[in-house]
Amino acid sequence: MSIATGSRTSQAPSAFRVAAGAVAVTTVSVLPVFLTGALSVQLSADLGFDPAGLGLVVALYFGVSALCSLPVGMLVERIGSRWTSRIAALGAAALMAALALFANSYASLVALLLCTSWCNVMGQLSSNLTLARSVPARRMGLSFGVKQAAIPTATLLAGIAVPAIALTVGWRWAYAIGAVLALAALTLCPRENAQAPAQTGKGDRATAALGVIGAASGLAAGTATALGIFLVAAAVERGVAPGPAGLVLTMGSVIGLSMRLLHGWLADRREEARRTGTGRSGGGHVAVVAASLAAGAIGFALLAMPGTPALVIGTVLAFGLGWAWPGLLQFAVVRLNPAAPAAATSIVQVGVYAGGFAGPIAFGWLATHTGFPVAWSVSAGVMLVSAALMVVGRQMLLAHARR
Repeated sequence: MSIATGSRTSQAPSAFRVAAGAVAVTTVSVLPVFLTGALSVQLSADLGFDPAGLGLVVALYFGVSALCSLPVGMLVERIGSRWTSRIAALGAAALMAALALFANSYASLVALLLCTSWCNVMGQLSSNLTLARSVPARRMGLSFGVKQAAIPTATLLAGIAVPAIALTVGWRWAYAIGAVLALAALTLCPRENAQAPAQTGKGDRATAALGVIGAASGLAAGTATALGIFLVAAAVERGVAPGPAGLVLTMGSVIGLSMRLLHGWLADRREEARRTGTGRSGGGHVAVVAASLAAGAIGFALLAMPGTPALVIGTVLAFGLGWAWPGLLQFAVVRLNPAAPAAATSIVQVGVYAGGFAGPIAFGWLATHTGFPVAWSVSAGVMLVSAALMVVGRQMLLAHARR
């Protein structure tokens, strides 16, 4: 199905600006939680909590996000992306400023971080709606790859914040600078309102398949979220200094960002082949997601092994394959549900956020009671299960397409 009109196809400069705005809003909306993970060594020293405590606060953050996803998706569809993107950026700025000023205990850190969860949900879904309504169909895959590159961009900024800010002037300044970045993102928010048309009744045809894909996404997101949150702490435990450990996270983020862009570009190539009759359609994008997840499990397995080479290679594979699929998956969902892109992606996002809720709790508990190697090994197994479920969801999509 075509999502964009022909008049949009010739507007390359505006499409570039739309993608830049989506990246900016998504990055600052999710920045608080990844900043908390990167700063965990300094935060735990000042506020007094262990890896299980870090896992709990991040889990609660994504649990609240899961509860918010469906209602916020409907709100974004109704109001449009112009105002919801601005609300998300302003909310993130205000709450990161509050973290810098008022996070004086573990309880206050938890309370303030939970308040940022709705910003993440609204930022994600408003950006999805903006892209679905404003970007030419032939660039849609790349645009979602660019937008989802915001997640590793957030972890990249968080990783840089460790040696550049937390170890020099203190962790509170990292949140303060994050608040300034969120305010700056307002300048890139969409100027026009992207609002979905009324549904035609066909948008829910693949709901069952989306539910299975959402479950697979949840398992994968749970392990990948733990990667971004616990990598620095795990590296420090194996003897890496906090500064270099933050740089390892930065390296992984750059690789994850690059791979998300590559996934999007290749998706557009597959779509072009489909339109010209030289390639297959249907569940092809989801199959690529499943393969990426299966290969990413190797990276998590390497993280369980001792030695710096295993840490570096494992980080490359885990970020580059195990956490490079969200943009491609959201593109596939939007392509199948053009009448209500924000609402459709909110179904999958429920699974992603639920995984973000359960994953850090499980990983934090395992890391505390059995050690990081066991936790990484279990993550590798969960990633393989998510790949298998993604294959099942793909088959359901293909069966639906044949009706």
